[in-house]
Amino acid sequence: MKPTASHTTEGAHLDFAADMSYADYLHLDEVLTAQHPLSPDHNEMLFIVQHQTSELWMKLMLHELGAAMQCVATDDLGGAFKMLARASRIMEQLVHAWDVLATMTPPEYSAIRPYLSRSSGFQSWQYRSIEFMLGNKNAAMLKPHAHRPDVLARVDAVYRAPSLYDQALRLLSRRGLPVPASHVQRDWTQAYAANAEVEAAWLQVYRDPKAHWDLYQLGEELTDLEDAFRLWRFRHVTTVERVIGFKRGTGGTSGVSYLRKMLDVVLFPEIWTLRTQL
Repeated sequence: MKPTASHTTEGAHLDFAADMSYADYLHLDEVLTAQHPLSPDHNEMLFIVQHQTSELWMKLMLHELGAAMQCVATDDLGGAFKMLARASRIMEQLVHAWDVLATMTPPEYSAIRPYLSRSSGFQSWQYRSIEFMLGNKNAAMLKPHAHRPDVLARVDAVYRAPSLYDQALRLLSRRGLPVPASHVQRDWTQAYAANAEVEAAWLQVYRDPKAHWDLYQLGEELTDLEDAFRLWRFRHVTTVERVIGFKRGTGGTSGVSYLRKMLDVVLFPEIWTLRTQL
């Protein structure tokens, strides 16, 4: 249908000179001028934008996870469910971002790699904070941020705090489920280890969902989140292998070999193992 005059002139009579505009609100001048390729290669723009947008999604994910953890800690599960569902959808966006980066071929990446120096996604403090929030604690992962005391302090605070799963188990305990005392108060800097008593507590929830409906839903929200996170890790390792093979990472890691080890990390183990018992 041919647009009418009213359609084509929509908004033309408005004067935005004295009002905040779309670009003002989103600070688009800063965002869209933050891409500074160092190489002469056309494909470096893809590499920069893909990582910058991923960092923006991770910023939102940290925002949602932090609020969800606070909700769980204060028994506000309705609020937590909304935020955890959103975090899972954010992970899906991050998964699909690899599809775009995977269009970069090995020769195209080789053309820009010398310009990256030692910079690496391994040094992403936001990603490391997400890992720590989800319970994959490792003191060695603080070292890449030691040169930035302000960033190190932020990551270290997450490292020393209870994880999302720790908060979930404390909630189960408050509800009278038999979570062992060792998992209600412990050294939060240690990576979580599976426990048969914790599995038994979750089994009570899953064997009688109607009696524990909100805890049952919490378990499934955690399952959705880890499911999406596993997909992200898998797409990460396959994209890296596709683009650089088995070369070492720019940040000094073993590259694909290191990423494959991360595929075996289980964040909320009892929620997965209990399914065999049902």
